Amino acid sequence: MKSWGARAQRLRVPVGTILGVIFLLLMHPSLRSLWIGGSLAALGSLVRLWAAGHLEKGKFLACAGPYAHTRNPLYLGSFLMGLGIVLAGQVYWLLLPFGLFFVVFYYPVMRREEEELMEGYGDQFADYVRRVPLFFPSFHTAADHSSKFQWSRVLTNREHRTAMGLALTVAFLFLRTRWP
Repeated sequence: MKSWGARAQRLRVPVGTILGVIFLLLMHPSLRSLWIGGSLAALGSLVRLWAAGHLEKGKFLACAGPYAHTRNPLYLGSFLMGLGIVLAGQVYWLLLPFGLFFVVFYYPVMRREEEELMEGYGDQFADYVRRVPLFFPSFHTAADHSSKFQWSRVLTNREHRTAMGLALTVAFLFLRTRWP
């Protein structure tokens, strides 16, 4: 699992991009499905933006904002974005390969990153793991106000690129509703 986790870290973006392009070419959205799926994808993008605004990699353990509810809000946001796009495209059998891709690539990446965080933050991270779930958020955890959201972090983490990618994807799907 350790070796696959390291490979999954390197491969998840290129493999996800290839699958995403294939998925987009198979999709046939309607305005209604684009509205519903696009809304879910936009929610995912907002979760990612919120998370990126609390994250300074290597400087401190992010525990505030969405990190108070899930240890992996960036991946949760990515999941919501992908799910929203698949729903927008109305090719529902793609839900299975999308789900498999997420489990095969992202779960090992989450575990690998947890090993790295344990090495870097030790007891502080172990306490965080006891309080906050791995992926599915809990809203019963106590809010942590150890950091404030900063737009400069969003830019440093290049999250604006993800939001722009989503906007281009939705625009492409919109055009597909007009010119199948």
